[in-house]
Amino acid sequence: MAPGRLQPQANSERARLDPFDALAGDVPPRDQRDLMERPFFSLAKAKRIAPIHYAAGDTQVQVNGVPEHGIATIWDADVLIWAASHLVEALDRGLPTSRFFRFTPYQLLGAIGRGRGQRDYLLLKGALARLRSTVIHTTIRHGAHWRRQQFSWISEWEELTTWSGRVEGMEFVLPDWFYQGVLDRRLVLNVDPAYFRLTGGLERWLYRVARKHAGRQPGGWRFELRHLHAKSASLARFSDFALDIRRLVARQPLPGYALALRQDAAHAPLLHIRPVDNLWTSAAGHGTSGASDIGTSGAPGTGLRAHESSDPPAGSMRCGGRNFSNQESNPQGVVEPAHRGGRDRDRERGAAP
Repeated sequence: MAPGRLQPQANSERARLDPFDALAGDVPPRDQRDLMERPFFSLAKAKRIAPIHYAAGDTQVQVNGVPEHGIATIWDADVLIWAASHLVEALDRGLPTSRFFRFTPYQLLGAIGRGRGQRDYLLLKGALARLRSTVIHTTIRHGAHWRRQQFSWISEWEELTTWSGRVEGMEFVLPDWFYQGVLDRRLVLNVDPAYFRLTGGLERWLYRVARKHAGRQPGGWRFELRHLHAKSASLARFSDFALDIRRLVARQPLPGYALALRQDAAHAPLLHIRPVDNLWTSAAGHGTSGASDIGTSGAPGTGLRAHESSDPPAGSMRCGGRNFSNQESNPQGVVEPAHRGGRDRDRERGAAP
């Protein structure tokens, strides 16, 4: 540690863990499948205090924030994508990894497509504060005693400063739940770098759903809109949510995926997500998703409990292509509290904070 830099306190996890220095250069972005599939984050820029309660079969997710910061947002989750990317790349290179990260704001902000000015630095500190204060309980990889186990997206974080006050870098510690989920390569997927250029919370969330479920299956995947609404944990009313989905279908913002509205036999609206090559390009260089075939969800069409199966859950269906089964949440999810109206919906469409 450089002269004048503060040492971690003795009770800090950083005092007991070996540090992992962020890798130099560009690192392909990777995302953790559990985070892509379940509603762990707020989709709105406005501070969300209302907790997320989601239940689907045997899967439970509960997320709580504090009044000062609110629940971590889907933009804050970029920090976790960045961390997962560096861990996987280090594993690929045969390098040791750790939950204890050392990095510079310049590295992180550039990698997730943000600016590198003073405002961006302050926004990063706000994101770290929300990731630290958000508390999660989940049955996923926690078993029967999940209610007694909780974690935050970041266990602790700190600026690294000299005695003169100059900031030289940052440190944070990831929770073991997330860390182990990244080390298991079956639970990690590549994502398109253009994801970081998506500005709305809903379209960011929908890209992660597309990457997880549709992948590169030629026929893609279909979801009932009401199932998507429950799966998103959005505070918007269903009618507003459906209107926003229709606007996304008109805009086609997802890199590597095409969106289309269909109807089922009962005339209920469905969203069809299918992979395409070079759906659209721009000066910003949006590309394709580069995904491989991924599995469908593992709940039967009429069941109430998720389990290993080759059939997709009620509310979603595969549309051709190969199928690899994996556990997936059942659409009988519960999102509380009651949905709010247009103010939160507009913020879900807005640019990144």
